[in-house]
Amino acid sequence: MPEFRTARFLKPTAAISAAMLLALTGAVSYSLATPPPAYAATSTLEAESATLSGGAVAEQEHAGYTGSGYVGGLTDGNKGRAAIAAGLRSAYAGAGTVTVRYANGTGSAKTLTLTAGGTSQQISLPATSDWGSWSTIDVPVTFTQGTNTLTLAFTDNDSGNVNIDHLKGTTPEAPTDPGGPGEPDPGGVGASLPFTTYEAEAGTTNGSTSGPDRTYLTVASEASGRKAVELARTGDYVEIELTEPADAINLRYSLPDSSDGKGIDATLSVYADGEALPDLQLTSRYAWVYGAYPYTNSPGEGQAHRFFDETRTHFGRTLPAGTVLRLQKDATDTAASYTIDLLEAERTEAPAALPSGYVSAEDLGVTPGSQDVTAALNSALQQAKSQDKGLFLPAGTYVISDHVNLTGVKLRGAGVWHTVLRGTGLKGGLFGQGGTSTIEDLMIDGRNTVRDDAGGQAAIEGDFGTGSTIKNVWIQHTKVGLWISGPTTGLRATDLRIRNTYADGVNLHGAVKDTVVANSSIRGTGDDALAMWSDGAAVTNSAFRNNTVQLPMLANGAAVYGGSGNSVENNLISDTVVAAAGIAVSTRFGEPFSGTTTVSGNHLRRTGSMEVNWNSQLGALWIYADVHDITQPVVLTDNTVEDSTYSGLLVTWQKQVSDLRVDGLTINRAGANGIEGNAAGNGTFANTKISGTAGAPLNMTGGFTIQRGSGNSGW
Repeated sequence: MPEFRTARFLKPTAAISAAMLLALTGAVSYSLATPPPAYAATSTLEAESATLSGGAVAEQEHAGYTGSGYVGGLTDGNKGRAAIAAGLRSAYAGAGTVTVRYANGTGSAKTLTLTAGGTSQQISLPATSDWGSWSTIDVPVTFTQGTNTLTLAFTDNDSGNVNIDHLKGTTPEAPTDPGGPGEPDPGGVGASLPFTTYEAEAGTTNGSTSGPDRTYLTVASEASGRKAVELARTGDYVEIELTEPADAINLRYSLPDSSDGKGIDATLSVYADGEALPDLQLTSRYAWVYGAYPYTNSPGEGQAHRFFDETRTHFGRTLPAGTVLRLQKDATDTAASYTIDLLEAERTEAPAALPSGYVSAEDLGVTPGSQDVTAALNSALQQAKSQDKGLFLPAGTYVISDHVNLTGVKLRGAGVWHTVLRGTGLKGGLFGQGGTSTIEDLMIDGRNTVRDDAGGQAAIEGDFGTGSTIKNVWIQHTKVGLWISGPTTGLRATDLRIRNTYADGVNLHGAVKDTVVANSSIRGTGDDALAMWSDGAAVTNSAFRNNTVQLPMLANGAAVYGGSGNSVENNLISDTVVAAAGIAVSTRFGEPFSGTTTVSGNHLRRTGSMEVNWNSQLGALWIYADVHDITQPVVLTDNTVEDSTYSGLLVTWQKQVSDLRVDGLTINRAGANGIEGNAAGNGTFANTKISGTAGAPLNMTGGFTIQRGSGNSGW
């Protein structure tokens, strides 16, 4: 294998603000009266990562818990209010089990009410010897097909006063539910999302289909599934049939660039059962970059890529299931061609009204429109905080040109289809300055057209104190989606849609602790989609959990760069493009590991890629001991690698990997080896199944020693 040397896209150190260094590195989560549950696969759901309400709170006081803590607060003072809510997908309706792990040090049995599949039942939790001792009970339930809301509540009829560690659902065995047209659901990983995805190539077209093709710098290589439909002639169309009612769509598409690199605008006609709907408004101004990293808008530099962008529209009425949606290039649609990748359709809610505990921004001098409201919004947030209230942004578009500062305050919109914070040039975003803050139910729509690490701003960045929440936020066209800096502790970032950023989707940077990013859709990022970067201080006890990651244009689906006790769990990651693994565990940037790093329950589809700077092939799973040895345990459990571009698991490079533990790894089709490496060190492998490799199932050099356990096959 060619030498692994330093690449040109190392994370830079130029400061962008006093609190942030930018580095390596744009579907809609709508407002609900009740927060949507966190999503879990059929594996263990940690209670502290679920949606907590009514006084239920994540704690760590008592030992013996799994994950990063447990949930307390189910106490008499919260009787009738405290609850834990989560989502569990079942591919088939039928009988199953919910296992509850709990501690009950009161000395007598206590009760809670479990709701699953729409049916509630009171459950009894016998006493444990003390609060540090944990027990489990198995509760028979009946699941419905699809996502089931699991709620464990301290109702008025319960005795409560227990701590909950985790829930585990065992769903009926059944054939995989295919979901919407396109690829099959892999069976319980990734995010639970409020839209149905329709791949253009799975529809009906008289245009041409490109791909499959993974060759870097080709349009198809940046399309979901590595296929797309091109409409190049007047009358060309692609159509799909809605399987669920929808009143809004989000379209991923590509238009040609302009000769000066500034992009073009064009319409595309859309029809529902033959009835013309308002044209879609498309642009290529946020697509197409050129030349060497970090890329430019100058076509003369060649090496064009980043071909796709997204647009959304609301129809103003609900189209029933069975409606045939047609996208068609009519004579009035003037782009030379339209490449259609996918369409997401959903039902949205009306704009939310002023919630209790909030003051309207309009009452504090902030109104939507074309004027810059940055200063007015900063003032309104301080006024709301002084009244011990949150700030509510009614429906509308609010233009910002710099940071909007959050210091222990709540900011809420009317829903991501309705409240939009629109950036100006390279700037405009929300900036945490400590304290416990909340951001929810809005969109941040940037105006970046190129990556500028020194001059650009993230959509959401900074220090978010202890126990902050970021929920139901849609981000696009910013430099970074979330850049979370230390000493942030206990942040919960859920139900996000991050699209078409120019650098990372999410980066947990430095001394970030006990933070979870979950149930989010992240696509088209310009660098790592999800990264934990222990730069200067360790990221600790944090997790990327149940996210759906697609098409990072550069770098990995998820990466852990040093740190302690972190995990990447139950994510669906697909179609990495260049210099990328599906998941990387790495000392590349000089940050060592301490404590166990866990990669569990992930499904990697068409991941791994060429590192063109090194002329090297990167695997779907990549353990990369570069600057430091990796001597702490790296635990890979129950991961699936499907159709890897190169090797399924790559272990490399010039340092040792001395405690790799692999159990339950399935590699089904790989363009190179099943397991490949050239690092020194050792690892244990059990229940590892390899099939369909282009090269040898096992290709290890460099002195790496494998201890074989039971259950291995194919190598």
